[in-house]
Amino acid sequence: MTETSDLWTGFANSYDLARPTPPPALLDLLTQLIGMPHPTLVVDVGSGTGLSTAIWGERAERVIGIEPNADMRSQAIRKAKDHPYSAHIQYQEGVAHQTGLPDECADVVTAAQSFHWMESAPTLAEIARILRPGGLFAVYDYDWPPALNWELERVYQEVDKRFDELLRERELTGNLSKWPKSTHFDRIRDSGHFRFTREFFLHHVEQGDATRFLGMIMSSGYSYQFAQKTITEQEIGFDRLKHAALQYIGSTPIPWYFSYRVRIGIK
Repeated sequence: MTETSDLWTGFANSYDLARPTPPPALLDLLTQLIGMPHPTLVVDVGSGTGLSTAIWGERAERVIGIEPNADMRSQAIRKAKDHPYSAHIQYQEGVAHQTGLPDECADVVTAAQSFHWMESAPTLAEIARILRPGGLFAVYDYDWPPALNWELERVYQEVDKRFDELLRERELTGNLSKWPKSTHFDRIRDSGHFRFTREFFLHHVEQGDATRFLGMIMSSGYSYQFAQKTITEQEIGFDRLKHAALQYIGSTPIPWYFSYRVRIGIK
């Protein structure tokens, strides 16, 4: 049976190379909302390889990434050693509903592309516990995949639909628990832990070639199933996607347009 955090074991490096870094404007806005340009402590739950954690190194006196997967956490720690603000960045083992942190210690808590793996009640109770009064919780996700070419995306939709069909037919979801991202705001608002809630959107542009695009798609669970031989590339037509990526992107990076959906709660 597959545990949620197992999906990325052995794939942390490729995940880190393919996935985007959150936009700097997000940090500008979150710190403005609480009137703290330089928070004392930011906690990033489900921090993965640190893409959403290390960006706080220059802004916060201290940022702690909480991540259950050892491979992802090790990748984050390796990268942090070369960060110019490495002294501000820390990673530790844990899960969102059991951070092990003191009461009311954090100014900001974030969950980047990870809240859909978290059970609401215990997670939001824990976040409310570690947030100081007036502190901010931010859940944010980027639309998948980035907007870059409609013909390539159409091929991806067909391949991904077949992948999902096989996951269901072969009962490969194991112990995975996953909640729709469309419910994120309602879960935060209805929890009763926050006196103000709001949803907004940000946009961000990065560059990527065909190799990065395919790596990003593989990082969403494809790599795990291919490695386990529970689903093959041939069965879902992944070769078509490879061909389309080379045809519509190629080896020269082009702009990728990411739309971020941000949901916040103020304690």
